[in-house]
Amino acid sequence: MALKDIWNGESKTITGAALLLGAASLASRFLGVLRDRVLAGEFGAGDTLDVYYAAFRIPDLIFNLLILGALSAGFIPVFTAALCSAKEKKEEPKEAWKIVNSVMNIMGVTLVVLCGLFVVFAPWIVPVITPGFSPEKMALTVTMTQIMMLSPIFLGLSNILGSILQSFKRFFVYSLAPIFYNIGIIIGALFFTRWWNIYGLALGVVLGAAIHMFVQAPAAWQLGFRYRWIFDLANKKVRAIGKMMIPRTMGLAASQINLVVMTIIASTLVPGSLAIFNLANNLQYFPVGIIGISFAVAAFPLLGEFAAAGKKKEMIKSFSHTTRQIIFFIVPASVLLLVLRAQIVRVLFGAGYFDWEDTILTADTLAYFALSLFAQALIPLLARFFYALQDTKTPFFIGLISAAVNILAAFFLVKSWGVAGLAMAFSIASVLNFCLLWIFLRIKFGSLDEGNILKSTFKISVAASLMAFAVQTMKAILVPYVDMQTFLGVLGQGFGAGSVGILIFVAAALALGSHEMNALGDAIKYKLFRIKRPIVNIEEGPR
Repeated sequence: MALKDIWNGESKTITGAALLLGAASLASRFLGVLRDRVLAGEFGAGDTLDVYYAAFRIPDLIFNLLILGALSAGFIPVFTAALCSAKEKKEEPKEAWKIVNSVMNIMGVTLVVLCGLFVVFAPWIVPVITPGFSPEKMALTVTMTQIMMLSPIFLGLSNILGSILQSFKRFFVYSLAPIFYNIGIIIGALFFTRWWNIYGLALGVVLGAAIHMFVQAPAAWQLGFRYRWIFDLANKKVRAIGKMMIPRTMGLAASQINLVVMTIIASTLVPGSLAIFNLANNLQYFPVGIIGISFAVAAFPLLGEFAAAGKKKEMIKSFSHTTRQIIFFIVPASVLLLVLRAQIVRVLFGAGYFDWEDTILTADTLAYFALSLFAQALIPLLARFFYALQDTKTPFFIGLISAAVNILAAFFLVKSWGVAGLAMAFSIASVLNFCLLWIFLRIKFGSLDEGNILKSTFKISVAASLMAFAVQTMKAILVPYVDMQTFLGVLGQGFGAGSVGILIFVAAALALGSHEMNALGDAIKYKLFRIKRPIVNIEEGPR
């Protein structure tokens, strides 16, 4: 297949699109881990990274609330409907492109004004989220924040271009944008800091956001997009996008406010606490993003289709099937993060100024995060179940309650546990969020096929327990043969113990007759030997 076909090709199936996005997401997250390693190695867990992560909070807040909320909730369905209408009438999609230009101009002007205001008032806003910083750190954070305020403007426009590509099912270029974003940040850390010191980190973020936009622009142009100055606030479809963004934005607001409060609390702890919290949080989110979110996004269209058709039983079957798939992957991932946390952190971040003390603190924080990975991975699916039912209020209120519990628990736990207390509070809130979503969903449906889910979970848990024992045993066996003071020694111990643990998990799952393990084996067999696979509906569970 020619490069041009891959670059501009349309994804023909949801599965194909999901595989493409999943692979790109994996690459992006690996690059994100590399980015964190570069940052940790260059600066260590200290004042510099505290300033860097604190400066990220306000730009991230604007991006997540105003941009992601609007586009994920409203833009794509409205734009797609306009395209379909034009196709049925066999005419040019002029109305669809008017919507794009109106949204782009409204979004652009709004972001420029909003970001400009934050630049002006940053000296008064930043101290609110970093009350524990010294005057020197505070001044640096203010300047870094002001520079980074350019990034939401680029990302806002870029996400509109990305929504165009998604609507036309051009997922390849769309999936590249986050990868280039991380590359920009890495360039800032490795090169810009040599010329502009710490400010090079902020400029790297801006560069990454700009590349995020420019890499998608040519593909959108090829699809027919032409920029026009259209600012039509009276357009019914544009107003519909604005209305649909509200519930989703409110849900994201609870999450962002929670992160801001965690930043405030971490800033009052010993230097480096905010950096350790962010490094551990980024690392634990790796399996959540790859497993939980990927499966939830893949299942969402089918859940919506069944909900629209009133097919309650099929909806539950699809939910049960996806839930069991998530549990099958997230439980062993949680075990590996728990028992190999020190090895993982040391291999990924243990360079330069990031010493063993930083490693142990980050590993301990990661352990408390890992306790709730199962809940974090299932929450996106549960939330999308509610969205498929056109109920965005229930996840919002549950998220609000969970955020409040997180904040309260954090205030109490940091007193004795330090930064690890923030991770434990996050895990408590995540488990509560999961439980409440499940309870309210069960009230709506009466049953969520818990019998099959619990049966699969039991088998997976037994296999994962044997895996944990095997990994711990192999760690002890390998100690005399590796030098734990070297990178290769730590990598060898972790890789060796982890590999044996995975083999034990696979063998135990097969011996226990895990349906998910058998399904994975079949998928590998059909892919490897190019055998035509029997057609099986995604909503079907074990027979």
